[in-house]
Amino acid sequence: MLKIENLRLPPGAGPEALAQAAAKALRVPPEAVRRLEILSRSIDAREGVAVIYTVAAALENETAVLRRCRNKKVHRFEQEPDYHPPEPRLPLDVRPVVVGAGPAGLFAALVLALAGQEPILLERGRPVEARKADVEKFWSTGELDLTSNVPFGEGGAGAFSDGKLNTGTRDPRHRFILRTLAAAGAPEDILIDAKPHIGTDYLYITLQNLRKTLLSLGTDIRFEARLTDLRTENGVLKGIAVEGPEGAYELPCQSLILAPGHSARDTFAMLYQRGVQMEAKPFAVGVRIEHRQADCDAARYREYAGHPGLPAASYKLACHLPNGRSVFSFCVCPGGKVVAAASEAGQVVTNGMSEFARAEENINGGLLVNVTPEDFGSSSPLAGIEFQRRMEAAAYTLGGGGCRAPAQRVEDFLKNRASAGPGRVRPSYRPGVVWTDLRQCLPPFVADALAEALPILGRKLQGFDASDAVLTAVESRSSSPVRIPRDDSGQANIQGLYPCGEGAGYAGGILSAAADGMRCAETLLEKSASALLE
Repeated sequence: MLKIENLRLPPGAGPEALAQAAAKALRVPPEAVRRLEILSRSIDAREGVAVIYTVAAALENETAVLRRCRNKKVHRFEQEPDYHPPEPRLPLDVRPVVVGAGPAGLFAALVLALAGQEPILLERGRPVEARKADVEKFWSTGELDLTSNVPFGEGGAGAFSDGKLNTGTRDPRHRFILRTLAAAGAPEDILIDAKPHIGTDYLYITLQNLRKTLLSLGTDIRFEARLTDLRTENGVLKGIAVEGPEGAYELPCQSLILAPGHSARDTFAMLYQRGVQMEAKPFAVGVRIEHRQADCDAARYREYAGHPGLPAASYKLACHLPNGRSVFSFCVCPGGKVVAAASEAGQVVTNGMSEFARAEENINGGLLVNVTPEDFGSSSPLAGIEFQRRMEAAAYTLGGGGCRAPAQRVEDFLKNRASAGPGRVRPSYRPGVVWTDLRQCLPPFVADALAEALPILGRKLQGFDASDAVLTAVESRSSSPVRIPRDDSGQANIQGLYPCGEGAGYAGGILSAAADGMRCAETLLEKSASALLE
């Protein structure tokens, strides 16, 4: 097959137009192309608006066609190497344990299960079916369930998000992850889109089917099972303590993959008390900003705004301020909602969510400022958590309780005055917002950086700093505030403990977290095999 890159088609062009474009690039008649496979698809809105395809074409006499067409966009198609999970092997003497059923934990458990290890998967929250009802109740009433919420439960925090599968790295595991998700019910489009997303509605289905796969491979999945302690001897893991629905119990454990997610604050505290080395790490905090999706479409797509052949427009913005701070967009959710994402009482935390269709009225995204351990006010490895808590508690107080969130129009924020109500942009956050002055809950340097950046970003994307765009506070869980160092064998300073994923400080999204979980499982299996040979 021959690979053809950068085929530019107008929005809405169908398969026939794509086939004709491929034939033209190859300088052959359309009927000479026997089969056409789409490898990737993206939107280019920089100069005009076009859909960009990379395809693989099958035809006779490919060597002659390649020599004759003399097109720099045409090459021999070389299939990227497939990821092959470790081969099944004899089970370990003590079943490995995975803590956390977010992307890292689920795919770590899958690799172990495919290798015949029948892991035990502990998840402090509930299955996604029960979790969906718990979260909906929270959004409707403001009554937070500390066991089952947006950060805790099957699927992790990503289960109530946009389900973006972007990554800046190339790894053969990524294709395996995408194929696994598609086989479990995710949209097939994730296999070709340059910026794939699943959407909360499809994630709900995908997680249930992935669970069935794990169970069929012998995985023991235990929900509402929280890791409460480690049992060690001379720096070696021997067992763990678990709090489950029937009470506390001990579990023998010599190999533990720890994928706690970025909000498992009690777990981080326990690990610190047990001597697990960890360090405070930089992350970012700020607000969610909402605009009307139609306005964003108009700014990005211009005369093509509203075209049925185009997805809801998105954006990626950043600026570097003279004082060294960076302000940037994060986790943008076209056609989505701002959602309540607290995991502790007396706090307000915001996040973004959208379904696969991205059909809601607004687009929202995190508007964040980088923070470093020097900003936290303490040298403790857990200082970033306390920094988050102070912001979240201030937002809760400013919202008046009941997990209502403080909100402000951009115009009022820039003029340093409280807002009295919305303009054209209606806030989507539930259980509701309180119009106020966000400077009362944001650290001064964060508020100042946001105010300085908004006009700059407005020049990069028309309307980004529109007067009635809505800021909702606070967005404080962009990534984990701690990192658990691991050595060349993938272990923490306690032998047998393998920290991984976003919570441990080694990933930044669904795809990268899942890949990191897989790597940790592979490392565990390799080390176990080496130990058997010694």
